[in-house]
Amino acid sequence: MVNRLVAEHVAFEYSNGLAALVDASLELARGELVAVIGPNGSGKSTFLRCLAGLLVPKSGTVVVDGEDVVTLPPRERACRLAVVPQFLPRLPDVRVQDFVLGGRYAHLGRWRSATQHDRAVVRAALSSCDAADVESRLMSELSGGQRQRVLVARAIAQEAGVLLVDEPTNSLDPEHQLAVFRSIAELVAGGRSALVVTHDLNLASQFASRAIVMQAGRTITEGPVDRVLTREVLEPVYGPHLFFGRFASGRPIVVPWADAR
Repeated sequence: MVNRLVAEHVAFEYSNGLAALVDASLELARGELVAVIGPNGSGKSTFLRCLAGLLVPKSGTVVVDGEDVVTLPPRERACRLAVVPQFLPRLPDVRVQDFVLGGRYAHLGRWRSATQHDRAVVRAALSSCDAADVESRLMSELSGGQRQRVLVARAIAQEAGVLLVDEPTNSLDPEHQLAVFRSIAELVAGGRSALVVTHDLNLASQFASRAIVMQAGRTITEGPVDRVLTREVLEPVYGPHLFFGRFASGRPIVVPWADAR
């Protein structure tokens, strides 16, 4: 299990000619939790979809464990990469436990039904995301926050080596924001890799080993969070309305502040 993802000079245009990515690159190694940050419209979600093989870049390459993501068969890609989207464009009319079990399809043979092991993986994934209490409910019956936790649980149940997570704390209260990041961090500690797109700079500070900053379709800087989450790096990207401090651990705090200037 290598779990290494490399993207080099990725560019992408939508069919209307919008250049969502101009030049985006990164490396994600096994055992890393890396946060991708940047303002709205900077290309973060598009970049993540290119990394996942869901979009084909106009130019540049995305390689996972030495294999081009775009040319990998879907089942093999699912064994290597798990994606947590911001939202589901259409809610499936299924129960939560069956939806999360769908994340196991790459591990099931064509004619093999789910085993006790598969169902145990599903239960563990739901429990790690504090969603075990909704496993028998329909997806359409869930709140936005519950649905988000189930999306993360499905990706965890997939047992892919690399997790690509797009704003996982949307709609979540603070306790569940921490729970989701802790779940991802535990997987990383166990040998997986995770790339998390997030607007929460403080969760990035506490859980990520590195941060990558995007702006206008480019990755403009990357490095350890204590070197990236600084006034010198972030003010040119986000503007002056930020307060900078330190947690007791020494990691940086960055929050919006109306009186920053």
